[in-house]
Amino acid sequence: MGQDLVAEQTPDAFRAFTRALLRDLQALERMLDSGMIESGIRRIGAEQEFFLVGRGWRPASTGVEVLKRLGEPFTPELARFNLEVNLEPSVLEGDAFSRMEARLDELMLQAREAARAEGSEVCLTGILPTLTKADLTLENITPRARYYALNDALARMRGGGVFRLRIEGTDELLVEHDSVMLESCNTSAQVHLQVSAEEFVPFYNMAQAITGPVLAAAVNSPLLFGKRLWAETRIALFQQSLDTRSGTMHLREMSPRVRFGDRWIHDSVIDLFQEDIARFRVLLATNVDEDPIAILDAGGIPKLQALQLHNGTVYRWNRPCYGISDGKPHLRIECRTLPSGPTVLDEVANAAFWIGAVLGGVAEYGDITEVMDFDDVKGNCAAAAKLGLKAAMNWVGGQTVSAPDLILGTLLPLARRGLDQYGVRPADIDRYLGVIADRVESGQTGATWAMRSLTHMKDQGTRGERLAAVTAASVRLQQEAGPVHRWPLAELEEAGGWKLNYLRVEQYMTTYLFTVHEDELVQMVAFLMDRKQIRHVLVEDDNHRLVGLVSYRSVLRLISQSGGEFDEDDARPVKMIMDRDPVTVTPETATLEAIELMRDRRVSCLPVVDQGKLVGIVSERDFMPIAYQLLEERLREAEE
Repeated sequence: MGQDLVAEQTPDAFRAFTRALLRDLQALERMLDSGMIESGIRRIGAEQEFFLVGRGWRPASTGVEVLKRLGEPFTPELARFNLEVNLEPSVLEGDAFSRMEARLDELMLQAREAARAEGSEVCLTGILPTLTKADLTLENITPRARYYALNDALARMRGGGVFRLRIEGTDELLVEHDSVMLESCNTSAQVHLQVSAEEFVPFYNMAQAITGPVLAAAVNSPLLFGKRLWAETRIALFQQSLDTRSGTMHLREMSPRVRFGDRWIHDSVIDLFQEDIARFRVLLATNVDEDPIAILDAGGIPKLQALQLHNGTVYRWNRPCYGISDGKPHLRIECRTLPSGPTVLDEVANAAFWIGAVLGGVAEYGDITEVMDFDDVKGNCAAAAKLGLKAAMNWVGGQTVSAPDLILGTLLPLARRGLDQYGVRPADIDRYLGVIADRVESGQTGATWAMRSLTHMKDQGTRGERLAAVTAASVRLQQEAGPVHRWPLAELEEAGGWKLNYLRVEQYMTTYLFTVHEDELVQMVAFLMDRKQIRHVLVEDDNHRLVGLVSYRSVLRLISQSGGEFDEDDARPVKMIMDRDPVTVTPETATLEAIELMRDRRVSCLPVVDQGKLVGIVSERDFMPIAYQLLEERLREAEE
């Protein structure tokens, strides 16, 4: 997905691209058969994705401007509030990981300086806590042809433009969205490990086997749209945001485009490329300017452009990759499960753990498929994403063990031996694997830190302020403090004040609603107002569209007309007294606009509607904290 598209996305272009794709696969098979893939060297690499945040610690759409200040090796991402930087590959030896850490620190410093010049800041996190659905409009998509084409292609393959997201954790999230921008909620720290063609199968299978427990120690994305969900919500979010399967195909087995996999591989890397070509239609097409077979005949090395583009649109959590380094073709395994942050040190520790566990696991177990069932491996990944270090893991020989016990007792020693056999400096092994051990022993991952911080601030401020405080603390601590297991909890004061969390209606609106249907009894409205201490009851239809509003005054008026009380046999429906055309706002409405609207229209509440659906309400009561804060500030100014 790193290359811009130069072909129109037409049937002719797709057919031409498919021919090139099949020819690339044929060329790769020939390269494997003739031993052309580089061997005898072990390289590692990384890709760092990150968010840009601005006022109120919310997403800052400054990516295009920041990128102009940075240039290579920084690259754009789907949303204007995301960027990515790619590290140069290095040989796995000696101080490889400390050099990786130093280079990432250097690049993040450059990114922070460029971001600050544009009034924003860098945040390393899997999912930004302050993101809202309003940030995911196409106005925030990075203006490049491939991103618009990706959005159109996914909508076309789904048979419509609606993306549905459902994730259940401590809270439940149900979202419908009209573009691919849901995918931009994710940022990761991807790790690459170069392997030879001959060893690809055992190394790839081992990478699959250790993904679950490694992820359990690395989780850093527990929040989405203010909801407390999975320990690593990115896993569910990424899979669902790029899912091209239609909901009407419930009788047919279809693989998601984002996937862990369904089975071990046994022959070669061709197994994976071949399956992905067979299962997933071409999503994007580009003009291919090489004939790989002719290049091979001439003694050259083809880029396999079509294969690389298609591979970039099939999102395996452990993805096979083809590339060329120093004029030689090579194969890599790319780990995509690891989230961005919480610190560069944490990320490099995660990378060392994953790479070391793959290397040590192959040396210890050889063919992992002989001692583990693939369903257990796949289940481990799902459990880790949902529960983090609280997950139970299935390991070799059918044993079930807690994630911390498996990591501390088995995988860290394996990783240590794996890194040691490649001459990684002992001090580096101690440093990075020590971070993992301390994190696991303390129980504080990035995910648990965020959740504990929210609990710590539970009765303080608004939800928006608490999420802003978590984000602000993350930005500060990832620059000033050590690894996440040493972080103190976030404090509400870090949110930057209440004003930045009352900019738009969605930041403080009430979303836990008590509603009625227009055909229900008026007495139900009175019951809700009395028992729930509310002054307005919203009326919605079966599709959650707002059709009216009943105020406390209208109920009092009805009671007065009835002689001061409801008759038990009173069967009057809500539609007899409801306001059929209430004044509404959207989640994106500015607070000053909402206040002016309430004052001009002389209403005491505003239902909040998004794309025709009722999503919340704002009342005079919601502005009381603002009035209190303003009054307190003015009184203090007067005293001074």
